[in-house]
Amino acid sequence: MDTYRVRTKVSKDGQLSITGLPFRAGAEVEVTVRAEQQDRQALANDLKALFKEMQALPQAQTITEEEIAAEIAAYRASKEK
Repeated sequence: MDTYRVRTKVSKDGQLSITGLPFRAGAEVEVTVRAEQQDRQALANDLKALFKEMQALPQAQTITEEEIAAEIAAYRASKEK
């Protein structure tokens, strides 16, 4: 399978336009769209900062491992119904 990689930006209306593809007209192709690594890394960094901020809250300091396990178990039990 031939692979052709191109970088482009999503338009304001949420669409992509790719021209000049090196495939014949009517050829079936598989399209995969993924965010640039930089955007994903920035998001990961933002989430890490948010998690640290949340863990520093006074309320988070008083939660025990047992309470966390019980909450997870209750959530999973509710999804099984």
